[in-house]
Amino acid sequence: MIEEIPHIVFNPGSEENFGFEIVPIENIASKKEAQGHNPEKPHQLKFYNFIFYTSGRGRHYVDFKWYPVEKNTLVYLTKDQINAFEFSNELKGYCLIFTEAYFVSCFPNITEDFVFRLFNSQLFSPILKIPDNSEFEMYFRLLQSEYGKENSFNQRNVVNSLFIILLSKAESIRKTRSSDIKDTSKTRCFHRFTLLIEKHYKKTRSASFYAKELAITYKHLNSICKDLAHKTAKNVIDDFVILQAKRRLINARIKSTDLAYELGFEDPTNFTKYFKKNTSFTPNSFIKSLEK
Repeated sequence: MIEEIPHIVFNPGSEENFGFEIVPIENIASKKEAQGHNPEKPHQLKFYNFIFYTSGRGRHYVDFKWYPVEKNTLVYLTKDQINAFEFSNELKGYCLIFTEAYFVSCFPNITEDFVFRLFNSQLFSPILKIPDNSEFEMYFRLLQSEYGKENSFNQRNVVNSLFIILLSKAESIRKTRSSDIKDTSKTRCFHRFTLLIEKHYKKTRSASFYAKELAITYKHLNSICKDLAHKTAKNVIDDFVILQAKRRLINARIKSTDLAYELGFEDPTNFTKYFKKNTSFTPNSFIKSLEK
């Protein structure tokens, strides 16, 4: 059984910190022995993080999957996601680390739809390739410069403003890559669907139940899921349940039988069959696969 993976909390580098930091990836790599955990091994974030790779080529691990990254790749990481680096001499970049409170302070009038789109792994890949002709890198360099200044007049507001612009530029790019996600009424319905799954997944995995809760037909819910997430409603539910199961299996020395009951399965055997059907692994073989 693997050891419980580390939970990484926001640890400000200075007392003046206001919930936001820019940390070079090289710093994380050079201090990995002193951090109490190896960043190249899976760890769970307790804050939000954008990683902007500025040179090189390699991989980044997000929620049990390795993604290729290279120069001008932006990685979206949300609170509670499983994450790991793959350090190399060529791969360089920066982590933009921020707390939920900081994000809310920057976007006090932000719509719920925008927050959902920004941090939803069901709708969007965590990887965004920034075009070479984009203004994103220019604003990132401005943000990096202002953040690094000492005793700069009105620094916090300047940094906040540049962060808002940077994130807005990234979202503009992502919107052009997701032309099929335009209908806000569908997005709101899908959002409500995911909130209901979070609330009731231990009680039921029936798509019909969620359609009834949303006061729409099963066919309509299925259509929305296929349009936005390219999955059936049942696939969306199963993917959520499996992700919770994986996070619990990797996070603690929990027996799969105990986890089965915790996730709402009446029979541990049914959980094992369900897990294998959706992952091709039994819970125990999944854990062993992570040790390799």
